[in-house]
Amino acid sequence: MQLPSSPEFENRSSCHPDEGLQKLLDRLIVKIERDELVRQTTNYLRESLQANRVVLYYFYEQWQGQVTFESLSADEYSILGFTGPSGCFNHEYAALYLEGRIRAIADIELEPIQDCHRDFLRSMQVRANLVVPILIPRGLWGLLVAHHCQHPRNWTIADIELMQTGAQTLATDSNILES
Repeated sequence: MQLPSSPEFENRSSCHPDEGLQKLLDRLIVKIERDELVRQTTNYLRESLQANRVVLYYFYEQWQGQVTFESLSADEYSILGFTGPSGCFNHEYAALYLEGRIRAIADIELEPIQDCHRDFLRSMQVRANLVVPILIPRGLWGLLVAHHCQHPRNWTIADIELMQTGAQTLATDSNILES
């Protein structure tokens, strides 16, 4: 069977087919390098902090996001794909994180937080958490979050500084800045 020749197809085939393939490969390389950096960063932070879980909560739309990476001390702590309660993370909280807010909660049961936030943390087995924003020039890219699940934990200045360094590493990576 022979296909009829089409001038439209011939014009497209005379373009450089390698250009489209190269663009695709370039995007894949950026994604792979970005993902590897996030994976290494979350693993390093979890091991250094001796936390049960360190996650990247990535914002894919304004104040809508999900856990896209996690490093776990045990598989039972997985929350990959969690999006959080709708409406709980609002413009007020976003504004605080855009200003560089760092939130260290030693015990979610004693901290004065919104009920939806406490319930959300309970649903993920969180007892203590530490949240640091990942700020890039165009805004809040995501949150780097450490969770301690078994019991309360007083986060130290060194813990906070370590998380800030991790967030800064991500915020200044060219592959993240381009995403």
